Amino acid sequence: MKARRDKSPRPAALPVTAQLATLRAWIVFAEKVYAQAGLALGQVATTAHDEALYLLLRTLDWPLDSDPAVLDQPLAPAQRIALRKVLHQRVVDRTPAAYLTREAFLGDHAFYVDERVIIPRSYFLEIIPLLAAHLPAGVEVTRAVDVCTGSGCLAILLAHQFPRAKVDAIDLSPDALAVAAINVKGHRLGRRITLHGSDVFAQVPKVTYDLILSNPPYEPSAVCDDLPEEFKQEPRLALDGGADGLDIIRRLLVQARERLAPHGLVVLEVGALQKAMNREFKTLKLQWLPTIDGSHCICLIHADRLLRWKP
Repeated sequence: MKARRDKSPRPAALPVTAQLATLRAWIVFAEKVYAQAGLALGQVATTAHDEALYLLLRTLDWPLDSDPAVLDQPLAPAQRIALRKVLHQRVVDRTPAAYLTREAFLGDHAFYVDERVIIPRSYFLEIIPLLAAHLPAGVEVTRAVDVCTGSGCLAILLAHQFPRAKVDAIDLSPDALAVAAINVKGHRLGRRITLHGSDVFAQVPKVTYDLILSNPPYEPSAVCDDLPEEFKQEPRLALDGGADGLDIIRRLLVQARERLAPHGLVVLEVGALQKAMNREFKTLKLQWLPTIDGSHCICLIHADRLLRWKP
């Protein structure tokens, strides 16, 4: 997670917008008030321009790939009212943009989201297509699991990547599973993805997996206490990994020893916990996978190392 700490006071209202006649003018205005209000970014986009363009296009129900010429078209009064309302919610109420649009993207895949789930954002988007190369030659992924699935987005990416695989998606939160069910249905994957309400694997029937994947709650509790307001509106259960961030990861790795096929892989996204992971699980000799931005926050563990590991 990348979040800039919000140190600016929340404005009581937006400045006057009567002079804003085109979408281009609204975007310029939005960038200005984003900066003045010190909004935190990173849940939908990493720049104020990109987030505002997305949010305002969606509010107008215009395509995200609209011709740039539409930016200079005069807006109707009702459209301008709608834009002011959504910017009030984003800037004054600090509501994350994805909760306003009820939508988030990972690559080309769109997912329904609301306040019951963390907003999808994961380095697994770039890593999942590369995982088959880490399996022995000739091994096909036929069973995979996404632990702490939230909106179901990573389970869905797994199902798309491995079209012959059955995928389990696990979460402790009934609210999250309700959202995941919406997304599984929307992607027409109900026959291949099975949702489980469980604390890690505790309530999941025992099967062995070729691939165990998780983007678990990994933020230390003190970090969660100090998050920007937008990030605090996400379910804390999906973010808080305990005092050192490793609570869920410890349980997951112990339980994964009985769930992983002899040729299988465990792959975890752990944010800024690389040093803590290497220290805690030194004998596992974690393999850190490269990411485009250099964060290298996803580790891979082969079954032979996990099975020899003594927790």
